[in-house]
Amino acid sequence: MSALIDVILPVFLVIGFGYAAARVGLIPDLAVDGIMRFAQNFAVPCLLFSSIARLDLAANYDLGLFASFYAGAFIGFALGFLGARHLFRRPLEDCVAIGFACLFSNSLLLGLPITERAYGPDALAANYAIISIHSPLLYGFGITVMELVRSRGMGLSKPRLARQVVVAIFSQPLVIGISLGFVVNLSGMVLPGAIDAAVGMMSRAALPTALFGLGGVLLRYRPEGDMKVIAMICGLSLIVHPGVAFLLGRGVFDLETAQIRSAVVTAAMAPGVNAYLFANIYGVAKRVTASAVLIATAGSILTIWVWLQLLP
Repeated sequence: MSALIDVILPVFLVIGFGYAAARVGLIPDLAVDGIMRFAQNFAVPCLLFSSIARLDLAANYDLGLFASFYAGAFIGFALGFLGARHLFRRPLEDCVAIGFACLFSNSLLLGLPITERAYGPDALAANYAIISIHSPLLYGFGITVMELVRSRGMGLSKPRLARQVVVAIFSQPLVIGISLGFVVNLSGMVLPGAIDAAVGMMSRAALPTALFGLGGVLLRYRPEGDMKVIAMICGLSLIVHPGVAFLLGRGVFDLETAQIRSAVVTAAMAPGVNAYLFANIYGVAKRVTASAVLIATAGSILTIWVWLQLLP
């Protein structure tokens, strides 16, 4: 119970403060958008840049770690896609968006603060390793599958598809921050003290600002209909994904304790807001993904506590 009170509740209380402030009108919609734009386009990219720039790549880039986490993610996508298609008879484009919601856990805004509160700031190295390829890999996969589905019967221009995927990935501020972090890391560059201090100030604002803004954003996602599909997304995101990561990390790849913790906690997070944004880009399954983000985020309070009890 102490894990629930000391580790999980503070994170969700910050989200709740944002939700309540938006609900009673203390911050209008435009202010919520501004908070999230600051967090996602500036503060969080600075946090990722700083973390990747300092990350010991040789020590933390582990094939077993990546396989444990991403096998669960892609299994979630496959099961979500097939379930949406064969159990719920959704159109193929909807199936891709629903599968993407099962694939894309909130590794950043929830995974980082909960891992840090549970195990301390020194336990985040494997989290950052996972996050460093999370958006590029999963967005690239999701966009590619969606474009293949949408272009069926019309022929597919491979150069056009490749160009669209690359532009979509590397126009994201988070990916830009990660990429610049790799440049500094691999080049051995030393940042001037003033720039390093400024990046540090921005980084410290990233997670509390993003969590508060996330609460305001979640107010917009009212659960409506399609509850069986939403329940499937929640089950695959909160149980199957971390379950696969736990079984592979412990039973197949024999990961270190810190790596298992990072892989499972990150996998146990609810679908991120990016799951809804992906559906919104293509105009498909928006109500399902929006509701799944809200319900899974609320439900993850309990499931995260269970996973923390099971972890070594």
